[in-house]
Amino acid sequence: MRQMITTVAAAAMALMLAVMPATAADIGDDGLHKTTWMRDTFKDLREDLAEANAEGKRLAIIFEQRGCIYCKQMHEEVFPDSEIDSYIRENYFVIQMNMFGDVEVTDFDGETMPEKEMARKWGLMFTPTLMFFPQEVPEGVTAPQAAVSVMPGAFKKGTTLAMLRWVVEKGYEGDEPFQKYLARTLAE
Repeated sequence: MRQMITTVAAAAMALMLAVMPATAADIGDDGLHKTTWMRDTFKDLREDLAEANAEGKRLAIIFEQRGCIYCKQMHEEVFPDSEIDSYIRENYFVIQMNMFGDVEVTDFDGETMPEKEMARKWGLMFTPTLMFFPQEVPEGVTAPQAAVSVMPGAFKKGTTLAMLRWVVEKGYEGDEPFQKYLARTLAE
């Protein structure tokens, strides 16, 4: 009887683990969610772009803030999805920035300032905001000028995965805007 209960309990635990998504990110000392696919860099965007390119990945920045309910939603419901998590790991070099942080950031144009001032310079108002960049950024341009796409706010799994794919597939270079790409991929 004891062996049967142990076997049933083990089977139930295995089933539960199989259907559970990856765990949500931990919270760091700055109050932001931390995932293992986020990179800790000196936040010099030209260096980060070069490193992303060397790894064959696309550079992305995610701006977040302490207590952001939409950041929490993304980290608990969207990013832990195994397909999204693995896609980010395989294709992206992600830098996290704090909307109200004091860490120095060097923009593509060479200007250096704290994260909170950079967020203002770039006109960011929502968290989370994901910014996606091309492999080559011309001299003298800012991150918003260089970005191939900006995703302000929280989105569901389907939209998030479609955006990640659209950027990797360089959909921004074609004549199918993201909204049509999204509708087409969801219909397929």
